[in-house]
Amino acid sequence: MAGWWRGAVIYQIYPRSFRDSDGDGVGDLKGILRGLDHIAALGVDAVWLAPVYASPQADFGYDVADHCAVDPPYGTLADLDAVIAGAHARGLKVMLDLVTGHTSTAHAWFRESRARRDGPLARRYVWAEAKPDGSPPNNWLSVFGGPAWRWEPRRRQYYLHHFLPDQPALNLEDPATLDAVAGVMRFWLSRGVDGFRLDALDFLAHDAALRDNPAAPPRPDPPAKLFGMQRHQHDMMGQGTDAILRRFRAEADEAGAVLLGELSSQPGAHARVARATAPGLLHMAYTLAPLRAGFDHAVARGLVEAAAIPEGWPCWNFSNHDVVRAATRWSPGGVPEARVTRLLLALLLTLRGSACLYQGEELGLPEADLPFEALRDPFGISFWPDFAGRDGSRTPMPWDAALPHAGFTSGTPWLPVPDTHRALAVSAQQGPGSVLSFTRALLAARRASPALVAGSLRPLDLPAPLLGFDRAEGMDRVRCLFNLSPDPVPLPAGLAGGMALAGSPLPGPAVPPPDGVLHGWGVSLARV
Repeated sequence: MAGWWRGAVIYQIYPRSFRDSDGDGVGDLKGILRGLDHIAALGVDAVWLAPVYASPQADFGYDVADHCAVDPPYGTLADLDAVIAGAHARGLKVMLDLVTGHTSTAHAWFRESRARRDGPLARRYVWAEAKPDGSPPNNWLSVFGGPAWRWEPRRRQYYLHHFLPDQPALNLEDPATLDAVAGVMRFWLSRGVDGFRLDALDFLAHDAALRDNPAAPPRPDPPAKLFGMQRHQHDMMGQGTDAILRRFRAEADEAGAVLLGELSSQPGAHARVARATAPGLLHMAYTLAPLRAGFDHAVARGLVEAAAIPEGWPCWNFSNHDVVRAATRWSPGGVPEARVTRLLLALLLTLRGSACLYQGEELGLPEADLPFEALRDPFGISFWPDFAGRDGSRTPMPWDAALPHAGFTSGTPWLPVPDTHRALAVSAQQGPGSVLSFTRALLAARRASPALVAGSLRPLDLPAPLLGFDRAEGMDRVRCLFNLSPDPVPLPAGLAGGMALAGSPLPGPAVPPPDGVLHGWGVSLARV
């Protein structure tokens, strides 16, 4: 029997920006507890919490100093226990963000590992000798810019960091290190969490010989992010990855827990999702490829074809805390429009697989346009103005349009709340016709349809700008049609008609078009 995760919709919470309970301007666990009713009312199955572990916050929690402690601005372990219990009481599963590939330099493991080469944790991280001229061991680059190696004078060696220098890479091919991470998993599973989202899986293992990466095809001008100038043959997707994932899966299976993996946008991304979710590995995985691409008929058709792959189990997301929000990124000309936002939500929630809904996506929030002086993301500060960083997708959740800072905090928020977001606050979208009401109805229709939850997907051969596919499970069959243009388009003969889905009726355009014409940015979901 399939587990709850198969076809689940998972709501991603970015705790720092979800809801602040104490007025310090930073979201916290008590704030999350207050917001659970909103999440449960959407009709999702689970919540995924971005890191709340003890951390210096160099990368806002993804630099972990203690995997088994809560960072004080978020609250306490008791507060996290209360969130887990509160979610379960509302029928929601809880998944924690498990950062397995690296820690903070402030972690006790790293302090011991760097102290000496013969200590008990000497192999806990990836260490390498300098070249004879003192330069790094190879040419690998950090995602965040510059070499992926940092000299450590105490140990007289370089350590590997795929992201910030504050985030040294763990050596997960060392059995003791893998045991230690498995121990972290057991700690949280014993407190009642239902699974983990595993961060940056492509960086868990690398070439043991530390060979140089080859250059990528030349470009007319060097990009702002030099990481794109290499083909990442040796620093990513190492042969040891599967063995690491099997160990994680064994720990999860022992507790009846679920694993969701994050894969990069490197070439072959959708095939890697299928491989990573093969029997004995992860339950589900998503790739960042859709979040890095533009959006047109060819891209959308590619998503549908990837969703039709029968092997493995994908999990789709169109927005998260690391990329420009889809309402802006995928709207024509970058100008968000409610019709386009509804279409994107309908596509996300009808593709074969599970799905992640990022906080504020149910409100149709656009990307926040922030001035340089408001930025907090070190990635954006380093690459401004070519890349504004990730803060625009991390601004606080707007709760009440009538309150200061849209009800997120009674103090000064760590990032500003844009006026455009205030107008889209939860309080302002309770009536019919809003993106929020559309999302609730769409999720209700999904829950009522076995085909949309767990069925197969068969693409339909339609001319642009039309996109379509059939979902089927047993006797339940749903035809999903989309018009990826602002103009009305007649449907080919035989595709119009059908019955509206059971459950809460979808508002307005997302029902079978009676005249056989799909209006601009229209959606038709019909049982056929």
